[in-house]
Amino acid sequence: MGNITQEIFDRMVAHIDGGTTDMAAADLRVPAANFSSDAHLASERAVFRRQLLVAATGSELPEPGSFVTRDLLGTALLIVRQKNGSVRCFRNMCRHRGGKVEMAESGSKPAFVCAYHGWSYDRAGALRGVPFESSFDPIDRACNGLARLHCEERHGLVWVDLSNDTGRSVTDFLGPEADAQLGTFKLDATQVFLERKYELAVNWKLVMDGAYDVLHPQFLHPTGVGKMVHTNVGIWKDYGRHGQMFTARKRLADAVKNGASAEAAYRYFATVFVLFPNTLVIAAPDHYEFWTVWPGETAGKCQVHIRFLIDPAKLVGDMGDRLERSLAILEDAAMNEDWPMEETIQSNAASCPDATYLYGRSEISCQHLHRQLAREMAAA
Repeated sequence: MGNITQEIFDRMVAHIDGGTTDMAAADLRVPAANFSSDAHLASERAVFRRQLLVAATGSELPEPGSFVTRDLLGTALLIVRQKNGSVRCFRNMCRHRGGKVEMAESGSKPAFVCAYHGWSYDRAGALRGVPFESSFDPIDRACNGLARLHCEERHGLVWVDLSNDTGRSVTDFLGPEADAQLGTFKLDATQVFLERKYELAVNWKLVMDGAYDVLHPQFLHPTGVGKMVHTNVGIWKDYGRHGQMFTARKRLADAVKNGASAEAAYRYFATVFVLFPNTLVIAAPDHYEFWTVWPGETAGKCQVHIRFLIDPAKLVGDMGDRLERSLAILEDAAMNEDWPMEETIQSNAASCPDATYLYGRSEISCQHLHRQLAREMAAA
């Protein structure tokens, strides 16, 4: 899992042997106000609205009529699997008086009915029923269905464009290299096994930074992951908007000494696929951690949505228990080490907005997010 090629294998072995790592061309200084300013957050949220955002996984919509509701950046969405297998996304907003037509987070229905006045819509979003219709002027049903937003399913993920740019595809958004590499993950063959949501009092970018920072494991996690993985050793693949970070377990060196090939050594690698702006696909040997990190209404708030994805064919024996243990380990590190540290960074950003935070050359993966955000904001 995680597309560990011979090239990645050879580069990682060379880094471990030489005590080196991939590095950016220069350090990057980021204003602390970028984490604490609501005005800056508003500009970032505008960037989000111009991207294709991962709103769901395809497995959450297993059959025609299956739906999920989402609230993305304050926009209420209803995403529905169609009879022909495609997916449509609508604003979860009745065309009568604006109430939500579906309150449940997920389920399966032949139609959606607004609980306020009973207007109903079919799975395709068409207006079907208007109680007491004779008390209205003539209603053009063709113009009063649920408002659609551009939506596409690719690589087992459901992507939504809040700007409703129907001329842009997911392949365009990803670019050829990211599209090809993400395809190797075979996410379309997975299903959601575990799901958790966390409301945090930190800026969303701090959570992103912490998830694939290669410089901190031995210091922040000395008794956990810091004992198992190399600190300040990593490979960064730049795919334009997106990218991928590869790190290695310390056991990789022993595996190499014992003649392990790149194919056999994949269990000693970890990789994080970063889908701009806010999605992470973290490959483990038997499953994927799938993160979406959503900005809050204010700069010091965010929501983290984590799902464990796995091929159903692998759910045998004690695999379910192993995944539960993996989640417990993840939560222990995040809740007791990562996120508390990020809360201190957030507090300092709020109290010292004129400060700058330094991202060194070896923090190339973290630099990428901030540089890409700056490019997107400059292009607006």
